[in-house]
Amino acid sequence: MSMNPDTRAKLKTVSTATLATALFKRGLRNQMIQGAQPVGGTKRAESMVGEAFTLRYMPAREDLNTLAVFRDRGHPQRKAVEECPPGAVMVMDSRKDARAASAGGILVTRLMMRGVAGVVTDGGFRDSAEIASLEMPAYHTRPSAPTNLTLHQAIDINVPIGCGDAPVFPGDVIVGDADGVIVIPAEIADEIAAEAVEMTAFEDFVTERVQGGQGILGLYPPTDEGNLATFAKWRQQKDR
Repeated sequence: MSMNPDTRAKLKTVSTATLATALFKRGLRNQMIQGAQPVGGTKRAESMVGEAFTLRYMPAREDLNTLAVFRDRGHPQRKAVEECPPGAVMVMDSRKDARAASAGGILVTRLMMRGVAGVVTDGGFRDSAEIASLEMPAYHTRPSAPTNLTLHQAIDINVPIGCGDAPVFPGDVIVGDADGVIVIPAEIADEIAAEAVEMTAFEDFVTERVQGGQGILGLYPPTDEGNLATFAKWRQQKDR
Protein backbone atom coordinates (compact mmCIF):
# COMPACT_ATOMS: atom_id res chain seq x y z
CA MET A 1 0.00 0.00 0.00
CA SER A 2 1.49 3.32 -1.03
CA MET A 3 -0.86 6.19 -0.26
CA ASN A 4 0.95 9.48 0.22
CA PRO A 5 0.89 10.14 4.00
CA ASP A 6 0.04 13.79 3.31
CA THR A 7 -2.95 12.69 1.24
CA ARG A 8 -4.12 10.39 4.04
CA ALA A 9 -3.85 13.25 6.54
CA LYS A 10 -5.80 15.62 4.28
CA LEU A 11 -8.57 13.10 3.68
CA LYS A 12 -8.99 12.69 7.44
CA THR A 13 -10.10 16.35 7.59
CA VAL A 14 -12.73 16.41 4.82
CA SER A 15 -16.22 14.98 4.43
CA THR A 16 -17.53 12.42 1.99
CA ALA A 17 -20.00 15.09 0.85
CA THR A 18 -17.17 17.40 -0.17
CA LEU A 19 -15.33 14.52 -1.84
CA ALA A 20 -18.47 13.56 -3.74
CA THR A 21 -18.67 17.08 -5.18
CA ALA A 22 -14.99 17.06 -6.15
CA LEU A 23 -15.50 13.73 -7.92
CA PHE A 24 -18.72 14.96 -9.55
CA LYS A 25 -16.73 17.83 -11.12
CA ARG A 26 -14.66 15.15 -12.87
CA GLY A 27 -17.71 13.27 -14.13
CA LEU A 28 -17.50 10.54 -11.48
CA ARG A 29 -21.04 10.12 -10.14
CA ASN A 30 -21.12 6.55 -8.89
CA GLN A 31 -18.43 6.50 -6.21
CA MET A 32 -20.58 6.36 -3.07
CA ILE A 33 -21.10 2.85 -1.69
CA GLN A 34 -24.87 2.73 -1.49
CA GLY A 35 -26.43 1.54 1.76
CA ALA A 36 -23.22 1.35 3.80
CA GLN A 37 -23.67 3.06 7.16
CA PRO A 38 -21.58 3.05 10.34
CA VAL A 39 -22.15 0.00 12.51
CA GLY A 40 -23.78 1.37 15.64
CA GLY A 41 -25.16 4.46 13.93
CA THR A 42 -23.83 7.87 12.95
CA LYS A 43 -22.92 8.79 16.53
CA ARG A 44 -20.32 6.04 16.38
CA ALA A 45 -18.90 7.25 13.07
CA GLU A 46 -15.27 8.32 12.92
CA SER A 47 -13.10 9.25 10.00
CA MET A 48 -11.91 6.24 7.99
CA VAL A 49 -9.22 6.49 5.31
CA GLY A 50 -7.28 3.70 3.64
CA GLU A 51 -6.55 1.91 0.41
CA ALA A 52 -8.97 -0.79 -0.70
CA PHE A 53 -8.17 -4.44 -0.12
CA THR A 54 -11.08 -6.40 -1.52
CA LEU A 55 -12.93 -9.66 -0.90
CA ARG A 56 -15.55 -10.94 -3.32
CA TYR A 57 -18.38 -13.25 -2.39
CA MET A 58 -20.51 -15.23 -4.85
CA PRO A 59 -23.77 -17.07 -4.12
CA ALA A 60 -23.08 -20.08 -1.91
CA ARG A 61 -23.54 -23.62 -3.17
CA GLU A 62 -24.58 -25.81 -0.29
CA ASP A 63 -22.14 -28.69 -0.87
CA LEU A 64 -19.18 -26.28 -0.97
CA ASN A 65 -20.08 -24.22 2.09
CA THR A 66 -20.18 -26.35 5.20
CA LEU A 67 -18.55 -25.36 8.49
CA ALA A 68 -15.71 -27.72 7.60
CA VAL A 69 -14.38 -25.28 4.98
CA PHE A 70 -13.05 -23.04 7.77
CA ARG A 71 -10.49 -25.76 8.61
CA ASP A 72 -8.74 -24.80 5.37
CA ARG A 73 -6.11 -22.15 6.15
CA GLY A 74 -6.42 -20.98 2.57
CA HIS A 75 -10.16 -20.23 2.84
CA PRO A 76 -10.48 -16.85 1.05
CA GLN A 77 -12.36 -15.10 3.86
CA ARG A 78 -9.90 -16.19 6.55
CA LYS A 79 -6.93 -15.56 4.26
CA ALA A 80 -8.17 -12.04 3.46
CA VAL A 81 -8.44 -11.20 7.15
CA GLU A 82 -4.82 -12.29 7.69
CA GLU A 83 -3.47 -10.59 4.55
CA CYS A 84 -5.28 -7.23 4.54
CA PRO A 85 -2.41 -4.76 5.06
CA PRO A 86 -2.22 -2.43 8.05
CA GLY A 87 -3.66 0.97 7.10
CA ALA A 88 -5.88 -0.53 4.39
CA VAL A 89 -9.68 -0.76 4.35
CA MET A 90 -11.12 -4.20 3.72
CA VAL A 91 -14.05 -3.88 1.29
CA MET A 92 -16.40 -6.83 0.78
CA ASP A 93 -18.67 -7.42 -2.18
CA SER A 94 -21.63 -9.27 -0.68
CA ARG A 95 -23.93 -8.55 -3.63
CA LYS A 96 -25.99 -6.14 -1.46
CA ASP A 97 -27.38 -9.20 0.34
CA ALA A 98 -27.57 -8.85 4.12
CA ARG A 99 -29.59 -12.00 4.71
CA ALA A 100 -26.35 -13.64 5.88
CA ALA A 101 -23.37 -11.96 7.52
CA SER A 102 -20.27 -10.92 5.61
CA ALA A 103 -18.20 -11.38 8.79
CA GLY A 104 -18.55 -11.20 12.55
CA GLY A 105 -16.99 -9.80 15.68
CA ILE A 106 -14.00 -12.12 15.89
CA LEU A 107 -12.82 -11.48 12.32
CA VAL A 108 -13.38 -7.73 12.58
CA THR A 109 -11.50 -7.71 15.89
CA ARG A 110 -8.62 -9.51 14.19
CA LEU A 111 -8.55 -6.86 11.47
CA MET A 112 -8.43 -4.15 14.12
CA MET A 113 -5.59 -5.87 15.98
CA ARG A 114 -3.64 -6.13 12.73
CA GLY A 115 -3.84 -2.35 12.23
CA VAL A 116 -6.40 -2.30 9.44
CA ALA A 117 -8.00 1.13 9.02
CA GLY A 118 -11.59 -0.06 8.59
CA VAL A 119 -13.98 -2.60 7.08
CA VAL A 120 -16.90 -2.14 4.68
CA THR A 121 -19.55 -4.46 3.29
CA ASP A 122 -22.65 -3.92 1.20
CA GLY A 123 -24.18 -6.75 3.23
CA GLY A 124 -24.42 -7.14 6.99
CA PHE A 125 -22.29 -8.02 9.99
CA ARG A 126 -23.16 -10.39 12.80
CA ASP A 127 -22.16 -9.45 16.37
CA SER A 128 -22.96 -5.87 15.39
CA ALA A 129 -23.06 -4.51 18.95
CA GLU A 130 -19.61 -5.98 19.59
CA ILE A 131 -18.27 -4.51 16.33
CA ALA A 132 -19.77 -1.12 17.19
CA SER A 133 -17.73 -1.08 20.39
CA LEU A 134 -14.41 -1.66 18.63
CA GLU A 135 -11.86 1.09 18.02
CA MET A 136 -12.03 0.65 14.24
CA PRO A 137 -14.59 2.03 11.80
CA ALA A 138 -16.96 -0.54 10.30
CA TYR A 139 -19.75 -0.01 7.76
CA HIS A 140 -22.58 -2.28 6.70
CA THR A 141 -26.24 -2.10 5.66
CA ARG A 142 -27.76 -3.79 8.73
CA PRO A 143 -27.08 -6.44 11.37
CA SER A 144 -27.29 -10.04 10.18
CA ALA A 145 -26.96 -13.09 12.45
CA PRO A 146 -26.64 -16.03 10.00
CA THR A 147 -23.13 -17.20 9.14
CA ASN A 148 -21.80 -16.07 5.78
CA LEU A 149 -21.77 -19.70 4.58
CA THR A 150 -25.58 -19.61 4.51
CA LEU A 151 -25.62 -17.49 1.37
CA HIS A 152 -22.08 -16.31 0.54
CA GLN A 153 -19.06 -18.17 -0.80
CA ALA A 154 -15.80 -16.22 -0.48
CA ILE A 155 -14.16 -16.65 -3.86
CA ASP A 156 -11.64 -13.88 -4.72
CA ILE A 157 -9.17 -11.68 -2.84
CA ASN A 158 -7.95 -8.26 -3.98
CA VAL A 159 -9.69 -8.17 -7.35
CA PRO A 160 -11.95 -5.44 -8.79
CA ILE A 161 -15.39 -5.66 -7.20
CA GLY A 162 -18.71 -3.87 -7.00
CA CYS A 163 -19.72 -2.79 -3.50
CA GLY A 164 -23.06 -1.07 -3.03
CA ASP A 165 -23.15 -0.36 -6.79
CA ALA A 166 -19.78 1.42 -6.68
CA PRO A 167 -16.75 0.10 -8.59
CA VAL A 168 -13.84 -0.64 -6.26
CA PHE A 169 -10.38 -1.49 -7.56
CA PRO A 170 -7.61 -2.70 -5.24
CA GLY A 171 -5.64 0.33 -4.11
CA ASP A 172 -8.49 2.81 -4.59
CA VAL A 173 -8.76 5.18 -1.66
CA ILE A 174 -11.71 4.55 0.65
CA VAL A 175 -13.05 7.33 2.88
CA GLY A 176 -15.84 6.93 5.41
CA ASP A 177 -17.71 9.25 7.78
CA ALA A 178 -21.21 9.63 9.24
CA ASP A 179 -22.71 10.01 5.75
CA GLY A 180 -21.26 6.75 4.45
CA VAL A 181 -18.35 5.53 2.33
CA ILE A 182 -16.90 6.91 -0.90
CA VAL A 183 -14.33 5.48 -3.32
CA ILE A 184 -11.61 7.69 -4.84
CA PRO A 185 -9.74 6.28 -7.86
CA ALA A 186 -6.13 5.83 -6.76
CA GLU A 187 -4.64 7.83 -9.63
CA ILE A 188 -6.45 11.04 -8.65
CA ALA A 189 -6.44 10.67 -4.86
CA ASP A 190 -3.72 13.29 -4.30
CA GLU A 191 -5.46 15.99 -6.35
CA ILE A 192 -8.90 15.17 -4.94
CA ALA A 193 -7.55 15.43 -1.39
CA ALA A 194 -5.91 18.80 -2.09
CA GLU A 195 -9.05 20.18 -3.74
CA ALA A 196 -11.28 18.89 -0.93
CA VAL A 197 -9.18 20.69 1.68
CA GLU A 198 -9.63 23.95 -0.28
CA MET A 199 -13.35 23.32 -0.65
CA THR A 200 -13.68 22.60 3.07
CA ALA A 201 -12.07 25.91 3.96
CA PHE A 202 -14.61 27.75 1.82
CA GLU A 203 -17.51 25.69 3.18
CA ASP A 204 -16.44 26.50 6.74
CA PHE A 205 -16.34 30.19 5.82
CA VAL A 206 -19.81 30.00 4.27
CA THR A 207 -21.21 28.18 7.30
CA GLU A 208 -19.84 30.86 9.61
CA ARG A 209 -21.36 33.63 7.46
CA VAL A 210 -24.75 31.88 7.25
CA GLN A 211 -24.77 31.33 11.01
CA GLY A 212 -24.14 35.07 11.29
CA GLY A 213 -27.29 35.80 9.32
CA GLN A 214 -26.00 36.25 5.74
CA GLY A 215 -28.09 34.88 2.88
CA ILE A 216 -26.71 32.33 0.43
CA LEU A 217 -27.31 34.30 -2.79
CA GLY A 218 -23.97 35.45 -4.11
CA LEU A 219 -22.24 33.60 -1.29
CA TYR A 220 -22.85 29.98 -2.15
CA PRO A 221 -21.73 29.74 -4.91
CA PRO A 222 -19.55 32.87 -4.59
CA THR A 223 -20.86 34.84 -7.56
CA ASP A 224 -20.37 38.09 -5.65
CA GLU A 225 -16.70 39.10 -5.87
CA GLY A 226 -17.01 40.84 -2.53
CA ASN A 227 -17.56 37.51 -0.82
CA LEU A 228 -14.36 36.16 -2.35
CA ALA A 229 -12.45 39.13 -0.98
CA THR A 230 -14.00 38.55 2.45
CA PHE A 231 -13.09 34.87 2.20
CA ALA A 232 -9.46 35.73 1.43
CA LYS A 233 -9.29 37.88 4.57
CA TRP A 234 -11.01 35.15 6.60
CA ARG A 235 -8.44 32.58 5.48
CA GLN A 236 -5.63 34.83 6.48
CA GLN A 237 -7.17 35.43 9.91
CA LYS A 238 -7.88 31.73 10.44
CA ASP A 239 -4.57 30.55 8.96
CA ARG A 240 -6.48 28.32 6.55
